[in-house]
Amino acid sequence: MRREAMLYERLDGKLVRCALCAHRCTVKADRKGICGVRENVDGLMYTTVYGEVVAAHVDPIEKKPLYNFLPGTRSFSIATVGCNFHCRFCQNADISQAPREGLRLAGEKLSPAQVVAAAKTYACDSIAYTYTEPTIFFEYAYDTSKLAQEEGIKNIFVTNGYMTLEALDEIDPYLDAANVDLKSFDDGFYRRLCGARLQPVLDTIQAMRERGVWVEVTTLLIPGLNDSEAELRQIAGFIAELDRDMPWHVSRFTPRHELLDVPGTPLGSMHMAAKIGQEAGLRYVYVGNVPGDMYENTLCPGCGAVVIGRIGYRTTVDLEGDKCASCGQRIAVIR
Repeated sequence: MRREAMLYERLDGKLVRCALCAHRCTVKADRKGICGVRENVDGLMYTTVYGEVVAAHVDPIEKKPLYNFLPGTRSFSIATVGCNFHCRFCQNADISQAPREGLRLAGEKLSPAQVVAAAKTYACDSIAYTYTEPTIFFEYAYDTSKLAQEEGIKNIFVTNGYMTLEALDEIDPYLDAANVDLKSFDDGFYRRLCGARLQPVLDTIQAMRERGVWVEVTTLLIPGLNDSEAELRQIAGFIAELDRDMPWHVSRFTPRHELLDVPGTPLGSMHMAAKIGQEAGLRYVYVGNVPGDMYENTLCPGCGAVVIGRIGYRTTVDLEGDKCASCGQRIAVIR
């Protein structure tokens, strides 16, 4: 469904400049931006994916992954096609890269009201805009999030963090939590493997934290590309400087998309990263895509007791409000 876009500027000669993500594309008439889903039509910018859902599922919130936000609850999760990155290791390339590859995927038409109604039907405490980059279907996520808030349903972005501050300011009143991918601490990695830059992602993480959005960070650990001890210390240090209570998820890579020749992440590398995070002072460090791993659980920073236990997506909570049931230590958790 085509609808006039938010956050763009009309220029001379029927050009438009998008202000939605950090690419800030200048788009000629009858052309699309890098995301492949925002189009200049005779000097006006339109979103071409409003209400066109290609994925809709009820997920455990731990799948986002969010471990310290509404643990043990369900999240109604939606996506449209498209992305403003073209990560060579994308795990959802079939839908995120479809516009770039000239593919037309049939989506299910769901209005914002229908999305909110579905979330209520399935007893979901939140709606997650996920699977692809929610920034590129911003108008749809924005309208849905407003309705969701009215119904007491929380809103979550699972994002690459490449939105502009203007976009963040628009969604901020309705955005409760985000998991932001911090794919590397090397700008060259972002340019070569994602078609983007590092600094806007760092700016988004900091800006979200300053605005009171609950933020958890995920780093997909890819052997030989972003798993050096030095780089992991940079990532952990950056997060710790912002907030030692900000959870860091170190996620295991498996070969995907264009990186089929890179092996999966050794468990030793995952544990090394987790220990680096703890040494940097992070109180909540998790290992992802390794069901049953000791770093799946949330431990009390005071006494070390398991306050949120996990095996895969099965979750048990041993808290009294937001405090450890064993020692009374406050836990950084939103329930």
